[in-house]
Amino acid sequence: MKKTSIFIVLLIAIGLIFELTDSNDSNKSTDQPFTGKASDVLVHIIDIGQGDSILIQSKNENVLIDAGNKGAGDEVVAYLQKNNVKTLDAVVSTHPDADHVGGLAEVIDSIKVKKVYAPKVSHTTIAYKNFLTAVKNQGLKITQAKTGVEIPTTEENLSLKFIAPVTTYSQSDLNDWSAVLLLQNGNNKFLFTGDAEFPAEDDMLASNLIPQVDVLKVSHHGAEEATSEAFLAKAKPTYAAISVSATNGYGHPTAITLNRLKKVGAKVYRTDKQGNIVFTSTGSEISVKDNQ
Repeated sequence: MKKTSIFIVLLIAIGLIFELTDSNDSNKSTDQPFTGKASDVLVHIIDIGQGDSILIQSKNENVLIDAGNKGAGDEVVAYLQKNNVKTLDAVVSTHPDADHVGGLAEVIDSIKVKKVYAPKVSHTTIAYKNFLTAVKNQGLKITQAKTGVEIPTTEENLSLKFIAPVTTYSQSDLNDWSAVLLLQNGNNKFLFTGDAEFPAEDDMLASNLIPQVDVLKVSHHGAEEATSEAFLAKAKPTYAAISVSATNGYGHPTAITLNRLKKVGAKVYRTDKQGNIVFTSTGSEISVKDNQ
């Protein structure tokens, strides 16, 4: 049986479907102690080696983007517990690659999750199967992440909006399917790009979806095939965060990408050098701490 047929059978077997529309969830979590001021938003770039995991915290809400490889799931859970996160209002799987989705099953099985978002693209890997199974076992469904979909928030000055994927892409390379999330807190903007590469970036640029941002989570761990000069010319980030392992075999981040970031004046933070990185947004200013 072909892999595609196996995966279709898998989907039917676990009974998982995507929700057609995004529904508001007004029952937001309020039981998490929050260390910032009422208007602050904290963005944690969690050091989980070669992969992505990002925690967004406001006074009343917690959102997790990705959870690294399968072995990183327990690390992410420990980090969330260390930061008093008892409920995740939303979990975002940017795309099915193992170094992004691999640890999400452990997170979903360990911590209460209210909503799950992911692009509507499948994969046949065990890591992705485990993610789908965890979603199913917790009685959750997946809201499709695509341009224009918003994650509901009760914070007055906070918005979380997906600006990609803009269209559909080949399933032979899942990176361009990445769910790209734009966070705005007051006048501060953060852009979380997953592993989106040049084709996805070009589509976002053509659709005029890229604003100037304060913080850019650099795509694909600093790979050469992402974070183009044209993309950076629009985004003009003050800060750039790269989630990467010091021992990765891909040469990430590449000198070419680092030079592109240097040309636009972005101050670069890297998990392989600084460990966990925490950005605090007041709505008008941003401060950074590392080795948290």
